[in-house]
Amino acid sequence: MLAKYRFIHTLKEGVVMVQASSLFNQLLQHFPRLEFASLVKKHLAEKGAKGFTCWTQFVAMTFCQLARADSLREICNGLACCEGKLTHLGIANAPNKSTLSYANEHRPAKLFEDLFYTAMNRFRGQVGLGIRKAKFRFKNKLLSLDSTTITLCLELFPWAEYRRHKGGVKAHVLLDHDDYLPSYVLITEAKKSDVRVAQMLELKAGSIVAMDRGYNDYGLFGKWTIQGVFFVTRLKEDAAYEVVSSATGPLARNILADETIRFTGVKAAKDCPHLLRRVVVYDEVNQRAIVLLTNLMKLAATTIAAIYKDRWEIELFFKALKQNLKVKSFVGTSQNALLIQIWTALIAILLLKWLHHLSKAKWSLSNLVSLLRMNLFTYRDLRLWLENPFGTPPIVPPSQQLGLDLG
Repeated sequence: MLAKYRFIHTLKEGVVMVQASSLFNQLLQHFPRLEFASLVKKHLAEKGAKGFTCWTQFVAMTFCQLARADSLREICNGLACCEGKLTHLGIANAPNKSTLSYANEHRPAKLFEDLFYTAMNRFRGQVGLGIRKAKFRFKNKLLSLDSTTITLCLELFPWAEYRRHKGGVKAHVLLDHDDYLPSYVLITEAKKSDVRVAQMLELKAGSIVAMDRGYNDYGLFGKWTIQGVFFVTRLKEDAAYEVVSSATGPLARNILADETIRFTGVKAAKDCPHLLRRVVVYDEVNQRAIVLLTNLMKLAATTIAAIYKDRWEIELFFKALKQNLKVKSFVGTSQNALLIQIWTALIAILLLKWLHHLSKAKWSLSNLVSLLRMNLFTYRDLRLWLENPFGTPPIVPPSQQLGLDLG
């Protein structure tokens, strides 16, 4: 996936050849300029623009994420400090603070949303994002569904009113467990119901969705069962049901019960008249019993438990996003600026996931992010840097002035 890079050679023995592009530039190579230009044209994002391009805006906001800049001033000053290296990024000069602020407020955030999905599909097409950690025998697509709330100051973000003295937005994510990255993201106001978002999803028949108890909705269970979509979730404590049958024979060590049930509540029975499965699993780590509900009738109870356990990956995704990228504090207060910053964070996590997959060093994602932040404008081959991030950067050979004999 890496593009071909230019190198500077010297004839002096022992001098290392120097790469003519920085690590930051090599990351931006994964967003072809013609493809980016077509998205800009599609959304009319540069209509009426006078000099400041969407590419410059994208570079600045990606720098904000990877360098963890806390303000527009830090973004602009950080790029201005590397003025001589910006031409390799496709921009002539560092943007002005007011110009970048205006662009974030008025240029469509949909551009960066489409850019995320376009890049995601390209990475997945080249199998460049790793493989599933948990090994399952079934061939079904495994997904997990959850949301995370980003709290905002109501005085700065009055449009995001959530509670009386608090604002917020919510990111609803459908995570693909083939590479543990989103296949669908929806950003809404924080008071948006999780169940309503789940009802909007169009899932392929045969998919398995793992989700927490917050998505308990009998109408949703009935709809998915008719469509051939499978789910694994936790059963409500006050759910009314009758046991139709129980598994015979000895159960696996951590399985306390494996039953076929039918809801008996009036509304529940009307919305979901289908037979479902109740599996009680003993969690040895937390010393508690977990009651699972699913419409997977043929898989082993231990597999049902393993599917729900793998749901934890979406929690790890939210943790990685919030700890390593700028999604808890924002450089703009308008709704459009906030959306742009969240979508560029998702683009950045895509790049970081790819780097983490390529890296030979056994380091955590947070260590990778920290080292990359300090080496964005280091001139090294990206793959070599991943193999040996603590190696000495190549020495830039001094320019040699040739004298002219005018005598």
